[in-house]
Amino acid sequence: MPALSALPFLKPVHLRSPRRSPGGQRRHTLPASEFRCLSPEDAVSVFEIEREAFISVSGDCPLHLDEIRHFLNLCPELSLGWFEEGRLVAFIIGSLWDQERLSQAALTLHKPQGTAVHIHVLAVHRTFRQQGKGSILMWRYLQYLRCLPFARRALLMCEDFLVPFYQKCGFEALGPCEVTVGDLAFVEMQHPVRGHAFVRRNSGC
Repeated sequence: MPALSALPFLKPVHLRSPRRSPGGQRRHTLPASEFRCLSPEDAVSVFEIEREAFISVSGDCPLHLDEIRHFLNLCPELSLGWFEEGRLVAFIIGSLWDQERLSQAALTLHKPQGTAVHIHVLAVHRTFRQQGKGSILMWRYLQYLRCLPFARRALLMCEDFLVPFYQKCGFEALGPCEVTVGDLAFVEMQHPVRGHAFVRRNSGC
């Protein structure tokens, strides 16, 4: 069964039933809030949010536009976008990894036989920051991963100042990450993903 069919909160965006405008004409409105996996067609919107979020802080992006397209073509099921009235406001992009810890190769590779989900990037549009959307999106993403039978844990790397945020999301620090980007050093963090059968019985996935 495709992963998305078991997850009501990740169904693709659909138009609501037509409503009548004050003039009596029927009009269509998009859902106020929607979560769904991203597609390659979302790549430009993803990159625009990511570029604004990261360039001012670190001077570079975790993923460039061609890399975003790469992962959204290879493993769109490991991404999650939050849309408000059809507009992307926050997203996560992940891929699979098959080793205990992240290495430099994890920045660009997707390992289909892996059981660790490498979270490359989480970003929120500047208009929607300081509203708790990053934490909510991460919670939704982790719930989604628990419904994927192959996922055993989530891995990510972040700078020191982001460690408290991810700890509040349930991640634990594993120590310094082997991966470096320019002069930047990172802490590697992980979150266990519970077994598929347990979550199916208890969460409605």
